[in-house]
Amino acid sequence: MSEENNLTEIEKSARQRTSLVWVVVMLLGFGLGLGTGFLVWGKQAAPAKADPVQAAVIEPTATQPLTRYTIPTDGEPALGPDDAPITLVAFSDFECPYCQKWYAETWPQIQKNYGDQVRLVYRDFPLPMHANAQPAAEAAACAFEQGKYWEFQDLIFNSGEALGDSTYQDFAQQLGLDVDAFKTCYEGGRYRDEVEADRDWASELGVSSTPTFFVNGIALVGAQPYETFQQVIDMELAGGLK
Repeated sequence: MSEENNLTEIEKSARQRTSLVWVVVMLLGFGLGLGTGFLVWGKQAAPAKADPVQAAVIEPTATQPLTRYTIPTDGEPALGPDDAPITLVAFSDFECPYCQKWYAETWPQIQKNYGDQVRLVYRDFPLPMHANAQPAAEAAACAFEQGKYWEFQDLIFNSGEALGDSTYQDFAQQLGLDVDAFKTCYEGGRYRDEVEADRDWASELGVSSTPTFFVNGIALVGAQPYETFQQVIDMELAGGLK
């Protein structure tokens, strides 16, 4: 290999390391500022209970490889093609303001700039302190049954209305759903166990706050800005973080 090619490879490697460090710096800054954000690099076993204040960024090393978590997505609400090179799984809570902020501000930028290269999958993680989060998730699942999950989610996040049984029925009517079928589904608690199972499964994995994301299995916690997702997605598209 020529000296010029050697220099090119060195420069490329340096740029990749700089990008990785920049992601780490941004995530650490977010974690220190709000106490909720961190990037999990080499966690071998999920803790029973994570302490967001003590959350740290761990850079991968030769002896501590990057851990990718396997997150089931079959049958879950999704936007984007099944064969997209990037799968972005979001564990979210319908009463979480940071979840709403991410969905309103960051996700549209990802959609605009990456299009069909990214598939968004939604998983429920209703927090105990949010009384309406579990019922809202169940209502959204009933809307999903009629093919209107994302439209229903938009109304929950953006309508400004107080969440509650009558509100969900109003949303169903606005979206042209079969309201009687929706009421039967919601009032009968058809998806109660499924929503609880989502939360319990994620808790066992180590998820403790919302929103929590997995980008091709790499954990990102908190309503990270677009630039953080851009860095990780670009590195994944370029061949994947190692």
